[in-house]
Amino acid sequence: MYKNFLKRILDLIISVPVFILFIPILLILAILIKLESKGPVFFLQERVGQNLSRFDVYKLRTMTNEKREVGNKPIIGKAPGVTRIGHFLRRYKIDELPQVLNVLKGEMSIVGPRPSVPKQLEQMSEEEKKRYSIKPGLTGLAQVSGNIHLSWKERYAYDLTYLRKVSFLRDVKIILKTFLIIFRGEKKYLHSSKELIKKK
Repeated sequence: MYKNFLKRILDLIISVPVFILFIPILLILAILIKLESKGPVFFLQERVGQNLSRFDVYKLRTMTNEKREVGNKPIIGKAPGVTRIGHFLRRYKIDELPQVLNVLKGEMSIVGPRPSVPKQLEQMSEEEKKRYSIKPGLTGLAQVSGNIHLSWKERYAYDLTYLRKVSFLRDVKIILKTFLIIFRGEKKYLHSSKELIKKK
């Protein structure tokens, strides 16, 4: 019931007001992004969604506009190419906020496995690809358990653990913990979600 119907209602209850509140903030951020470097305000990237469908995620541009290959390694801290405003946006996950539009469109959920780039499918086992049986999320169990400080295999393991029991209570816990992580940093929560990953 929750997974197939009520989860979508929770997505809308959260994403609609967040999107409305984000609009005036977006105008300020757009000016700052354009002042610091040439290029578009938004960065669109193809990702893999539910049932291996493809869609474009929306992000605020945090790097200079030079063409670069998308790799498997996460960009951490003040990496080459990341602008000053981009570093701030990444640190507090503000660059991901435009993805509430993906949630409104029904391509993503608030909580679920993060959408991967198509190239990552080549390194996944058939078992790991089960993470695509539900909509990808803005945040997820892997994101509140270490995220970029975890290997991809560890993140996929957390995604599969989440799939074993999708529930309202677990989603609320993940959402609340996401807010804590935004302010305190991901490293403080590395492998700290034991209460969220207990198997039934």
